[in-house]
Amino acid sequence: MNTAKRLRRSPEGGYARGDETRHRIIEAAVQLFGEHGFEGASTRDIAARAGVNAPALQYYFENKEGVYRACVEALADDAWKTFGPVVEHAQKVLHENADTAALIDAFIRIQEAIADSAFAKANNPGRGLFFAREQAGYEPESATQILSARLREPLNEVSAALVARISGRAADDPVTLIRAFSLLGQLVIFHVAHRSTLTALGWKSIDAEKAEQIKSTIREQTRMLLEQWSRERDAGHTPAAQSTGRGKSRKPQ
Repeated sequence: MNTAKRLRRSPEGGYARGDETRHRIIEAAVQLFGEHGFEGASTRDIAARAGVNAPALQYYFENKEGVYRACVEALADDAWKTFGPVVEHAQKVLHENADTAALIDAFIRIQEAIADSAFAKANNPGRGLFFAREQAGYEPESATQILSARLREPLNEVSAALVARISGRAADDPVTLIRAFSLLGQLVIFHVAHRSTLTALGWKSIDAEKAEQIKSTIREQTRMLLEQWSRERDAGHTPAAQSTGRGKSRKPQ
C-alpha cells in the first residue's frame, strides 16, 4: 500500500478509524474473492459488504489488485503467527544439531500447526476458498509470490531440512522432498476434500475432539515413519549412503 495515501488521513483519530475501515474492507474482500474469484468480485460489491462507499477502496488501495494484494499480505501476517514459532523452533533445533527425538518433535510441531490452520480455514469458508483459488493458479500471480516467499518457502525448507537430518539424505534429494511433502500433505485432504472426508467418516463437522483424533492418528504414523528412516540412516541402509556415500558425507543444512 502507498505510504503517501495513508498520510492523507486526518491526524485527529483518523489513523484508528482508517485502520478499522481498512480492516473491514480486507475482511469483506477475502470473503468475496474466495466466493467469486478475483475476476468475479467487483469493487462495488466489496465496498457494499464492508459498509463503505466505493471511492474508499481507491483511497486505501488504489485499485482492485491493490485490494487483493492487501488481502494476501494480511493473510500471510495472520498465518505467520501460527507458523513463525514452529519454524523458528525447527531452525534452532537444526542449528544446535539436536538429537533425532528433538528433530522428530520439531517436524511434528510444524505438521500440527498446519493442521490447526487447515481446521481454522474449514470454519471460515471464505478464507479456505481464497487459498484454494490461489493455489489452483486462478488468481493474480502476485499472491503466489507473496505466499511463497513468506510462508511456503520457509515451511518447505525447514521441513525438508528436518527430514534430511533424520533420514541421512541431502535436503535437496528428491526422496527427501517427496517424503516431507507427503508427510505434511496427510492433513491437506481434510481441507481440500472437506465434504468427502466428512461423509466417509460419518461426521457432520470437525469439532475440537475430532480434530484431535485426526491429529493424534497422523502424529503417530508420522512418528513411526520418521523413526524408521532414522533407523535406516543409522544402519547405513539409505540408497544414498550405499551408492554414493552422500547420506554420510553431506550434512543437510
